[in-house]
Amino acid sequence: MRDMLDQKLKRFEELEQAMSDPAVQADSARMAAAAREHGSLAKLCHRFRDFKRINAQIVEAREMMDGDDPEMAELAESEMPALKEEREALWAELLDMTIGGEDANRTRCIMEIRAGTGGEEAALFARDLYEMYKRHAANKGWKVEVMDSNESDMGGFSRLTMAFEGEGVFRELQYESGGHRVQRVPETETQGRVHTSAATVAVMPEPEDVEIDLKAEDY
Repeated sequence: MRDMLDQKLKRFEELEQAMSDPAVQADSARMAAAAREHGSLAKLCHRFRDFKRINAQIVEAREMMDGDDPEMAELAESEMPALKEEREALWAELLDMTIGGEDANRTRCIMEIRAGTGGEEAALFARDLYEMYKRHAANKGWKVEVMDSNESDMGGFSRLTMAFEGEGVFRELQYESGGHRVQRVPETETQGRVHTSAATVAVMPEPEDVEIDLKAEDY
């Protein structure tokens, strides 16, 4: 999701530049089109700028907490809870703004993890992704159920399907879909060489249960 927001902010800033270009200002059609697109992105991008500003303040506060000045460290530590709370609120608002329709309120979703290139190490990476998402779900209070899996010889997964259930689960996880890569010295490597392994993640909303009231005359 961060990549998507960065792209929208980049486009927003390009439009800001375009609207100050005399050539664009002289062309009423181009100016109107740029202004419309700029306006459609404005609220989201202003919120994302706020989020990035707060995030930078958190990074700075952490550096101060690790610094040599005890007074500054104490001050930074006292400010950290409020900064984190503001960041969480902004992130929740960004999620609401970027995900519309009924999918925003889905409480159940299906995730499929498939090992990609990298052989046995890719299967181990798929296992690591599974463990990461399982821990995240536990932290969020979501329920997790493994529906199907193909385990590799070394305990990895060539493929794994899992179900999540909890408040805002699809809203948060849907942007995990796509390719994931890792560069590391794998457990299967005996000579200390760095390998690149890949896995793909697909996240789909699980259809909600629908109650149908059948009357006697329907039978």
